[in-house]
Amino acid sequence: MDENQLRELIRLLKEEGLTEITVCEGDERITVRQDLAPRAAPAGEQALQPTASIEDGTFALTAPLVGTFYSRPSPEDEPFVEPGAIVAAGDVIGIIEAMKVMNEVHADEPGRVRRLLVVDGQAVEYGQELVLFERL
Repeated sequence: MDENQLRELIRLLKEEGLTEITVCEGDERITVRQDLAPRAAPAGEQALQPTASIEDGTFALTAPLVGTFYSRPSPEDEPFVEPGAIVAAGDVIGIIEAMKVMNEVHADEPGRVRRLLVVDGQAVEYGQELVLFERL
């Protein structure tokens, strides 16, 4: 892959608000990722903050991008997580499809799944709460 193709991938990633894009050409495979975590806001502006915990000792995982949320890898498979499941930081809890690209959604920190706040196949917005966790 040449530099111009790589620059085009990065431009597409940013313009579409994607977190990851993978391109395969023959035996060559390249993955480009970006962190969409909110940054500190300039003075005078309010930074995007996750919604305050619903109950003491809980936290919610929010959607990193706009798209369709899927709770399982395919319709025949078991869900990634269910209420009561314990997850570690980095575990996959679902997939958000955006522009025909499947983006894994990972847990930010360890916790026990209290409640799924969206259903399989539901359209989600950036920052929308997806899963409620109990802190471990």
